[in-house]
Amino acid sequence: MAALFRWLRRNVVVIAGLLTLAYLLLPNIVVTVFSFNKPKGRFNYSWQEFSLDAWKDPCGVADMCGSLSLSLQIATWATIGATVLGTMIAFALVRYRFRARGAINSLIFLPMAMPEVVMAASLLTLFLNMGAQLGFWTVLIAHIMFCLSFVVTAVKARVMSMDPRLEQAAQDLYAGPVQTFLRVTLPIAAPGIAAGALLAFALSFDDFIITNFNAGSTVTFPMFVWGSAQRGTPVQINVIGTAMFLVAVLLVLAGMLAGKRRNKQPR
Repeated sequence: MAALFRWLRRNVVVIAGLLTLAYLLLPNIVVTVFSFNKPKGRFNYSWQEFSLDAWKDPCGVADMCGSLSLSLQIATWATIGATVLGTMIAFALVRYRFRARGAINSLIFLPMAMPEVVMAASLLTLFLNMGAQLGFWTVLIAHIMFCLSFVVTAVKARVMSMDPRLEQAAQDLYAGPVQTFLRVTLPIAAPGIAAGALLAFALSFDDFIITNFNAGSTVTFPMFVWGSAQRGTPVQINVIGTAMFLVAVLLVLAGMLAGKRRNKQPR
């Protein structure tokens, strides 16, 4: 018994981490399991029998793949817009001194601290006062504004940790401003930019509240799932969720393998 307690004491952090990871992954496991279910009614809430029908026809539900395609388009363009703007803002806040810099630094965190429903209602009021027609473009603008703070925070943390002597060394070796940025600054800041972009994509694709306020007749995938839950939950929703989860896991594994391979290369 004493040996068991010693083993538990030595591995308590690992055990706690594994239990937390299992708790976080439990919903994904349930979604994956029920993507192979064949429910007898409209709702996919209880296990009936194993079936591959939903996987063979993931677009078998009307308008589902259309809403998925729309969500992917909005998330892609919102990621590009938020990443470009957020990267420039992050560099400006770290590298330059100007008036109201401290106030802007504080305001950057407001969208992250503010409840989404407040931001959604504010954006809706703005669009209505401007006479804009609610639809794809209003959702895209809203998503860029929502994701911008997260990108700025991720890139800013990376830029603050950069050693300015590396850029100075490149300039001493007669590299111009553009060449220094492309060959030194950008590669060093790339992990922060990539992290901000991935976070922006996930937030944009998953968003429901801001989208619901500003979408008009546009239906994204989260809105489709919410509407389907009122009438019946098709198994294809679980299929799409499982497929996206697997893609995310593969991207993470690919990034880890690429990092290990890069670290093993002789310098």
